[in-house]
Amino acid sequence: MKTLLQISNLNKRYGARIIFDDAAVTICDEHKIGVIGRNGAGKSTLCRILTGEEEAESVLLEPSSELKLAYLEQHDAFKLDETVIGFLERYTGRAEWECGKVAGQFALKGAMLEKPIGELSGGFRTRVKLTAMLLKEPNFLILDEPTNYLDLRTLILLEHFLQEYEGAFMIVSHDREFLARTCNQTLEVENGGMTLYPGSVGEYLIFKEEQKQQVVAFNKGVVAKQKQLQLFVDRFGAKASKATQAKSKMKQIERLKTIDIAHQLGNVKIRIPEPPERKGLALRIEDLAIGYPDKTVAKKIGMDIEQGAHVAVLGDNGQGKTTFLRTISDDLKPLAGDFRWGNSLQIATYAQHVYAAIRPETTVYQYMSQKAAPEVMRQEILNLAGSFLFKGDEVDKKIGVLSGGERARACLAGMLLSKSNVLLLDEPTNHLDFETVEALGNALRRFKGTVFFVSHDRTFVNLVATEIIEVNNGQVMRYPGTYEEYVYYLEKKADEEGAEAPSISGIHVAAGASPGSKNHATPSAVPAKPAAPKLTGKALYEAKKELESEKRKMQTRVKKSEETIEQLKKEYEDANKVLLADGANWSQELYTKHSQLGQRIKDEEAAWAGFVAKATETDRKLQELK
Repeated sequence: MKTLLQISNLNKRYGARIIFDDAAVTICDEHKIGVIGRNGAGKSTLCRILTGEEEAESVLLEPSSELKLAYLEQHDAFKLDETVIGFLERYTGRAEWECGKVAGQFALKGAMLEKPIGELSGGFRTRVKLTAMLLKEPNFLILDEPTNYLDLRTLILLEHFLQEYEGAFMIVSHDREFLARTCNQTLEVENGGMTLYPGSVGEYLIFKEEQKQQVVAFNKGVVAKQKQLQLFVDRFGAKASKATQAKSKMKQIERLKTIDIAHQLGNVKIRIPEPPERKGLALRIEDLAIGYPDKTVAKKIGMDIEQGAHVAVLGDNGQGKTTFLRTISDDLKPLAGDFRWGNSLQIATYAQHVYAAIRPETTVYQYMSQKAAPEVMRQEILNLAGSFLFKGDEVDKKIGVLSGGERARACLAGMLLSKSNVLLLDEPTNHLDFETVEALGNALRRFKGTVFFVSHDRTFVNLVATEIIEVNNGQVMRYPGTYEEYVYYLEKKADEEGAEAPSISGIHVAAGASPGSKNHATPSAVPAKPAAPKLTGKALYEAKKELESEKRKMQTRVKKSEETIEQLKKEYEDANKVLLADGANWSQELYTKHSQLGQRIKDEEAAWAGFVAKATETDRKLQELK
């Protein structure tokens, strides 16, 4: 293992606040480092110092002669009218086939390479930037909070790439699952220093907890010994015959010191004040079209959402997740159709731009108390403020002096204190460290109200979501499975896309080829994929017969499942009409039936999707035999 970069004597402060105090760390060529630490500890500052975007008071950087550092740039180096392949060639100076090969790892292939970048969604523009970064052939990557601006599909592609990447990298992220899947080292930034642990973030947190328990046990022993010695001094200190011994005991007490326990990761607790519980339908959407006067984002949207559902709104960047959320929050007028919230529901919205409307002279505590429901006590407000890192005198800070991230946290806390029945959250985790993300996720999981949220953080979505809505290609559809199944579906799709060799202007590039390698592919040398042996005679007949039987069986199940879904939906609608007709006289029996029908519809739709997938796969195999 070779050393790529040694960092020592790192000192950095903002005013009186110390970020790094003579910190040091050594990075080697096999290190896949996940950087963790509380907000403001210095994670992003470290990245900016290493990339030269920020200066330290002092630092000694000793790079290896082999170090080639690259980072995912926040600004856009491309012009919107440039094609993808044109930009990559211009920006990197690489040949077309080289650009295409690397772009193919992020599913930028074929006709998409000839598209103007201005026509791409935000997720695909980020893929272009990732490609440009990798074409520089770095051996050390720096990624600062990639989950904040990558959609899930792009994040999965990046994750797969990093899992196979032979160089070193450093990732700052609050998505624990992303770090666990990609990193083999953990760098914690805290209290002005840096600690590099040779293991995953999960292993490191267990190690830290064990250390903490050892310190707690040691401190208990010290306190017990101090009490024992103090008893002797109190009892015999005044006696001349015991004076010498008493003085000796006093010196022992002075020498006995407990060990300070640093502020631990993972100990954040968030308790959301519960709103009055509601039952029945939370939201009905009928033939809804969303978008803007000059652009329809999605149409023919229809669904019912039960109260208490926690709905993750997912999809690629630029497809309309925020537009959907803005529409059902009444911030954006529908283009067509209608939606209706249940009776007497109080709705609260969190969006990244909300804090711009807060008066700058308002203090954090004043803002939170204004947003809190009347019955919420002062201590509850202070407790929640502390969970969002406003501790002690920090609640007296004025909104005008807060950073963007601090304002966002104040807004989020204020919304949670409102005791609203419905929470609409657009990227609530972007300014939170991962222990606060997980604490918020756990709190929302226990929350009995209805939640709609957009997030790219898989740990958070996994904790909170009970239902999935996907916004993609002009449609807003309910996904008939769990979040784990949705991620698995995207991962399989990413695997299939990655397995295909990219094609640029008719030139095919062998996957895994690199410049100068022996298996380097050129237009005249493309390794052919070995053909599978063909079945003949009786073996072919038996194989076709078996597949045709399986196809008929799946088609029968699909039809039966469709009939079942139609019948269940009719019963659900009948129960729903009764509930909507007179919300004041709901019966527990009718509500239970209504909820059970909703769950049965979801289960049957998931089964239907499975039967359709099997029928499609069986038909594909049959076509291959013909």
